[in-house]
Amino acid sequence: MPLAATYTAVPVEVDDAKCIADKGCTVCIDVCPLDVLRLNELTGKAYMAYDECWYCMPCQTDCPTGAVTVNIPYLLK
Repeated sequence: MPLAATYTAVPVEVDDAKCIADKGCTVCIDVCPLDVLRLNELTGKAYMAYDECWYCMPCQTDCPTGAVTVNIPYLLK
């Protein structure tokens, strides 16, 4: 499965201003059952590497700073 090389609209968005992954937090990465979140090697922030989200939302729920947002498609709401 190839990595996302450029930014695209993905279901899981991480606000870099709120993300503290560069300070050692990996909660969103650890709780994702599909292992689709990764650390950006340049910024140290979390991002969605694979667009395989199941919209289960533990990444958003467990994020201590509220940096993670899961955009659920209208038809799934």
